[in-house]
Amino acid sequence: QVQLVESGGGLVQAGGSLRLSCAASGRTFSISTMGWFRQAPGKEREFAAAIRRIDGGTYYADFVKGRFTISRDNAKNTMYLQMNSLSPEDTAVYYCAAADNTGYFFPQQYDYWGQGTQVTVSS
Repeated sequence: QVQLVESGGGLVQAGGSLRLSCAASGRTFSISTMGWFRQAPGKEREFAAAIRRIDGGTYYADFVKGRFTISRDNAKNTMYLQMNSLSPEDTAVYYCAAADNTGYFFPQQYDYWGQGTQVTVSS
C-alpha cells in the first residue's frame, strides 16, 4: 500500500501562485507514475499533470501548459505542483495520485489517491 498526503492548498488572488506538495509513504518503490488531478464542484475529476518516477518525464493537460510545473524529489518521496498565473477557473480540490503502471491520463489508471487539498482563486 501507498499513502499520499497533499498540502499547500489555500486561498489566493487571481494571478497569484501556489505550490502543492504530495508526500508518499509505504511501498513507494512500486510507484511508476505520479499525477495531479482536480475536481471542481459539479464537474468530473480531470487530469492536470503527471510525472514518471524513473526519469522525470512529464505530461500536462492543455489548460495548465505554461502555468503549472510538476516535479518530484525521489529521495524525499515527494511530488510538487507549482501553479502560477492562477485564475478563478482553477478553483477545485486538487488530488495527488500514484500508479504502479505507466498510464497517466485517466483516473482509473491510478492505484492510490490522497485526500485532496482545496485551491480557491478569488477574482
